[in-house]
Amino acid sequence: MSQQLPDAATELLKTPLSVEQRLELIGELWDGIPDSIAALPVPEWHREELERRLASADADPQVAVPWEEVKKRLREKP
Repeated sequence: MSQQLPDAATELLKTPLSVEQRLELIGELWDGIPDSIAALPVPEWHREELERRLASADADPQVAVPWEEVKKRLREKP
């Protein structure tokens, strides 16, 4: 168990929950993320990588694959 979780969360994880209850709990946790996302610092290397990828995309826009094509390819994979 993570040492960073509050005691209440650790206790909740010890509680027997059905799959439906676990999925509901996951949903509640997930829905709470947008409220706290601004508090998360973005590492400088993330910004650098984004800038690198944007520059690469701008340098050769012809290599881009449209989203619809990506989805089609993924659906065709076995």
